[in-house]
Amino acid sequence: MAKDIENPCVSICQLSGELCVSCGRTKDDIRKWKRMKRPEKMAAVQRASLRLKGLQKK
Repeated sequence: MAKDIENPCVSICQLSGELCVSCGRTKDDIRKWKRMKRPEKMAAVQRASLRLKGLQKK
């Protein structure tokens, strides 16, 4: 069985609108995480990483 995707949550929730500025996920991604299949989780983690990189540039 393939290794599960680790939850990107860092247990420091800081929501700014629809986005957690700590992990980079949207409220929708956070809410759906446990029901997501592996490919969906991989995509969510990738999007979150890009969002965090964008926030660091500001």
